[in-house]
Amino acid sequence: MDVDGANRTRLTNHPADDGYPAFSPDGQRISFDSDRDEGSFEIYTMNADGSDVRRLTYNSARDVSASWAPDGSQIAWMSDRSGRFEIWLMNSDGSNQHQFTDVAAPSLGTHWFPQWSSNGEYLAFHVERDVHTVRTNGSDYTRLTVDPDNGMVPSWTPEGHLVFMSWRAGTTEIYRMNADGSDVARLTHTEMGESIDPRVSPDGSKIVYTWVPSGATGSKHLMLVDIDGTNVKQLTETTH
Repeated sequence: MDVDGANRTRLTNHPADDGYPAFSPDGQRISFDSDRDEGSFEIYTMNADGSDVRRLTYNSARDVSASWAPDGSQIAWMSDRSGRFEIWLMNSDGSNQHQFTDVAAPSLGTHWFPQWSSNGEYLAFHVERDVHTVRTNGSDYTRLTVDPDNGMVPSWTPEGHLVFMSWRAGTTEIYRMNADGSDVARLTHTEMGESIDPRVSPDGSKIVYTWVPSGATGSKHLMLVDIDGTNVKQLTETTH
């Protein structure tokens, strides 16, 4: 859909579950995960209009939550091939698949939802209930939040800050912090619900996230907010 919520277009039409779409940096391809083949979730890509679907992973484990490197050459994703979720890397055509965390990083727990920094030097993800980063060469593995001041589902700004969700204030809200974990700022103050799963726009001016109503009853909605927490806008309608 357009950034203002208009012109929604259905791209997949399959009885299986298709989820977690992510645009390639050039906007030509979209990665997503689906259990359409053999019932196990795999990583696929397609053209931005939904054509030319290509399967990249072939494994009985769950391969989900793909994220493109800024130059489009690699894809990071999470897989439980090793018995628990870890971050894996592959070329954007599906070649050279290899496990990254628990090889490059200490064994702290399951690793979730990888996201590349805009300069391609770091990956951010959460381990258990806290945000971590590591250089893509495997060095500088750093824990940035400490539960109960937790953080999950991190997303980078072009300037190198991190946006994430946390329930440190009693309800789940969106926050921003420096790449070293300092200067944490709360961005959303949600009434009658919670704000989850933030993603920063490519130009760093906006954050899209999901609003979940209190008690998880009723329709969830995609929301848009400026990077400073102002100008909150609902993008999806109740009928969707």
